[in-house]
Amino acid sequence: MSIKDEISARLTEAFTPDVLEIQDDSEKHRGHGGWREGGETHFNVTIRAGVFAPMNRVARHRAVHQALGDLTVRIHALSLDIG
Repeated sequence: MSIKDEISARLTEAFTPDVLEIQDDSEKHRGHGGWREGGETHFNVTIRAGVFAPMNRVARHRAVHQALGDLTVRIHALSLDIG
């Protein structure tokens, strides 16, 4: 399973989002630190779910990182837009 698919599966299971968009931006970072052949190193994630409503920004980010677990070690850069 690709890292993108794993991100999608874990976030869907944890939050049942209304919106989940995952973009692999690795190619834009070719030659930069953390980039590797084959991509899947730099991601932009937009997620919207009701569970985030009572949470502040820090709590939302912590919840997403917790849901992703060990994937965060395999990703060089993760940009989150959570609401």
